Amino acid sequence: MQDKGYIRYRILRLVVMFVGAVLLIRLFSMQILSDEYDARATSNIVRAEIEYPMRGEVLDRRGEYLVKSRVCYDVMVIYRELPKEGFDTTRLATILEITPEKLASQLNKASKSPRAPILVAGYLSQENKLLLDEGGFSGFHTRFRTAREYPRKIGGNLLGYVSEVTPEQVSRWEYYEVGDYIGVGGVESAYETELRGEKGVSYRMYDSYGALQGAYKDGADDILPVKGAQLTSTIDARLQEFAEELMVGKIGAVVAIEPSTGEILVMVSSPTYDPDLMVGRQRNNNYAAMMHNMRQPQFNRAVKAKYPPGSTFKLVQGLIGLQEGVLRTSDRYPCNGGFSYGTRKMGCHPHNSPIDFREAVAQSCNAYFCYVFRDMITNAKYGNIKEGVRVWNEYVYSFGFGRQLGTDLYGEGAGYVPTPEFYDRGYNGRWNWGTVISCAIGQGEMGCTPLQMANLAAIVANRGYYYTPHIIKHIEGRDSIDARFYQRNYTMVDSTNFVPVVEGMWRSVNVSGTSRRAYLEGLDVCGKTGTAENPNGKDHSTFLSFAPKDNPRIAISVYVEHGGFGSAIAVPIASLIEELYLTDTIMRPQLVEEVLNFTPNYYQYDKKQQRYDADRAKSKK
Repeated sequence: MQDKGYIRYRILRLVVMFVGAVLLIRLFSMQILSDEYDARATSNIVRAEIEYPMRGEVLDRRGEYLVKSRVCYDVMVIYRELPKEGFDTTRLATILEITPEKLASQLNKASKSPRAPILVAGYLSQENKLLLDEGGFSGFHTRFRTAREYPRKIGGNLLGYVSEVTPEQVSRWEYYEVGDYIGVGGVESAYETELRGEKGVSYRMYDSYGALQGAYKDGADDILPVKGAQLTSTIDARLQEFAEELMVGKIGAVVAIEPSTGEILVMVSSPTYDPDLMVGRQRNNNYAAMMHNMRQPQFNRAVKAKYPPGSTFKLVQGLIGLQEGVLRTSDRYPCNGGFSYGTRKMGCHPHNSPIDFREAVAQSCNAYFCYVFRDMITNAKYGNIKEGVRVWNEYVYSFGFGRQLGTDLYGEGAGYVPTPEFYDRGYNGRWNWGTVISCAIGQGEMGCTPLQMANLAAIVANRGYYYTPHIIKHIEGRDSIDARFYQRNYTMVDSTNFVPVVEGMWRSVNVSGTSRRAYLEGLDVCGKTGTAENPNGKDHSTFLSFAPKDNPRIAISVYVEHGGFGSAIAVPIASLIEELYLTDTIMRPQLVEEVLNFTPNYYQYDKKQQRYDADRAKSKK
């Protein structure tokens, strides 16, 4: 019995020794040979922090800053790292420049996700960051940011702004995380990829109390952020500022283009807004106020609005007629106060009659271009009027109407050009040339953006072609911009047919015509007025022009809602902008005063605003 007990003792001892050896080997493997637990331990004291890059600046064509970036910080809190004994909330709220109630609200929000960093306050200045760091507020961390600033306070719609990403944007693009910022509208959105730069990452060591101990591995694993690219725009800052000043109190748009390059010199949408309103903690309140403004200052009319072009479109009708052979420049048509068809009549202002093509352009005769348009779409070689309108469509599209031009501008509109199918739907297939005759003078269903109209001025200036309009001429780190901006886009009209059109536009300004107020001595300005009919009030005033006649340097379109005749307000605005650009000075201060004091009656917008404000006040009760 004793031998059997001894044997069991020896076996048990061997088992214990074996188990102990296995445990020792496993412990040695985990602690010495494997770095798994070392990594787990390290993760408790090392935190990866995103380093945000400086956003790229935007310059005007002469190197003046339109948009700059300044350093600021987001303040984040991790609730589980807050000291148990509490801290001076009043002092912290003062440093963060928020109310104690706001601070308490954010801390309450953080308590629901104690391990996650929660934003407490944004746009903290460098000076206040130092106060925060010196205050020893454990649990609070700063995140480097940049905020936009605008030295000239111009180009709100043109430049766009920066805002926090939406959940939908976070799910769509891998680059963005909750709390990141993204460009919204204008240049900021169109060139977001270039402006945003590339994020970096830094690894920081913290003790168990959340106090920063320094860089992990002395920063050997850190990745530095890459600053966003600097953009040089095509905009002339001084000209843009002057144009915005002239459009104060008016609703409409101004677009000016350099014909030889397609570079946009001026793009004004009025009313506009101070871009500084979209920076800082009041951005959401300011944005809400703009959204409640019935004049829609946030809406970029220059590229999105769909206006009837009015008489400026007669240039296109004349060019198509010349190309199709239904019009000769010597053809004379009568105008006895307008164009009669059936029992209806399209009126016209008083002028000599009959007149030839060049004089019809200079005098902006409605009747003349009704004859031309009718003869074109009813040409027997097309077989029927539907095919005539279809051919007309193709010509009009070649001028950039009824479609996007393909610019680098955010939210570019296409306008509208009616098709045979449109009329078939509207008139059950029963329509004739009289149904569509309003298109002859840019009325009816025609809709164009101010950008498209300025591009028409550039096409005529170039005698038949255009470069795709664009807002950026150079991107830091690149040799050139997109190749499409260097290519000529030709219309379907031969260059020779543009010669009499240019002569007619020159006469309109320099001899006798509707554009006489655009005259600038020695500059050979060419122009075409337009008075776009408006069934809801006073007509819209529009004008397109280029100068000089030969080797033109600027092409411009001005559109003022409810402005009346083209010569009333659109002409002087365009003329003053051309004068400043071509002569570097303004010699007609009295005309500037006249324009500044010209305020159309926008009672429709005002009535809509009154109704909206009344409804909001009622709903709040």
